[in-house]
Amino acid sequence: MNIIETQDLTKSYGDFTAVRNVSMHIPKGKVYGLLGPNGAGKSTIMKMFLGLTQPTSGTLIINNKKHPENRNQILKEIGSFIEAPVFYGNLTGGENLEIVREILDLPESTVDEALEIVGMSEWKNRLARKYSLGMKQRLGLASALIGQPPILILDEPTNGLDPVGVHEIRNLIRSVPEKFDCTVLVSSHLLSEIELMADNIGILNHGNLLFEGTIDSLNKTVAEQGYSTNNLEDTFLALIDADNGRRGERK
Repeated sequence: MNIIETQDLTKSYGDFTAVRNVSMHIPKGKVYGLLGPNGAGKSTIMKMFLGLTQPTSGTLIINNKKHPENRNQILKEIGSFIEAPVFYGNLTGGENLEIVREILDLPESTVDEALEIVGMSEWKNRLARKYSLGMKQRLGLASALIGQPPILILDEPTNGLDPVGVHEIRNLIRSVPEKFDCTVLVSSHLLSEIELMADNIGILNHGNLLFEGTIDSLNKTVAEQGYSTNNLEDTFLALIDADNGRRGERK
């Protein structure tokens, strides 16, 4: 069963098309990795899912609800982390989450629950401006996870973290579906990153979906196209370069 489906989803800004005829199928209870170079359209797709920008054309169905007709209902079922999280520096981590809790009208207990999930309980009462980058990323995840929504949308959540921080956030994301019966859509421009987190992947380039499926099916697909599967990162770059070549672009 797919919890998110799109059909020919398109977003244009004047003469520029950021997302072109994308048909995605995100299975319920899985981690779906959205992969592509910077500017491929990943953030635009996520913003359309969240109603932050409207599709130019195509259809979008989230948890059996059509967007935008049921936008408010859909948003109640999604936790999100888009771009760098922004908090009130003069408030504590707990106070920042309290604002989110009140907006979503959730029980008081959800703040402590979210902080515990991301390992931030110890720093609940520290001012957010004194948080390290890794702590801010964790607080951003806590904000997305508060109330344990059935869908999480995370836009490059490991950006700027050191290797230890990347490992911790990656393991946290990987554990979420089983622990909380949740579906995760996570974006990255690194296949090596997505490979360690995702059950299914979609590869975007210039707003076009080049591939969708499991890592195993990606290996099979690229092998049939004559690419080496010894290094998936190289395989991903080869797919992008081949697509750019078809567009007449210089590699």
